[in-house]
Amino acid sequence: MGLFHYYNSGHAEIFVFDDFLIKQIKEGEVIDKEELEIFNEVLDKHFNNKNMAYISNRVTSYSVNPLVYKEAEKISNLVAIAIIPADEKMKANAEYERQFYNKPFGIFDNLSDAIKWVHKIVVKANSKTEALST
Repeated sequence: MGLFHYYNSGHAEIFVFDDFLIKQIKEGEVIDKEELEIFNEVLDKHFNNKNMAYISNRVTSYSVNPLVYKEAEKISNLVAIAIIPADEKMKANAEYERQFYNKPFGIFDNLSDAIKWVHKIVVKANSKTEALST
């Protein structure tokens, strides 16, 4: 992992690394389609035409409109989503949300396992992209 960029959008903290980002939403927030606008700004700045993954480090309780995942699916270079729930209720919510996203979607007990998994998915996606361009 190289250097990272940090953003505080007011309702979330975003940590951007080489091939993934980690987002920590603040307590009580509601994640809806407007959230994708901020997400797309970060993607355009750091991952333009580059495969990447999203890690949601759920250290606080907040709500997610599951239809956001249908919009996120349309982001061609977003190749995986990993969720790290803090408790069983958050894990159950993540399991429900998984139904709305048809790309790799993992639920993990810790950040290290999530990072290893998304890195493998990104490397695999990059291999496919390189094979198609040659």
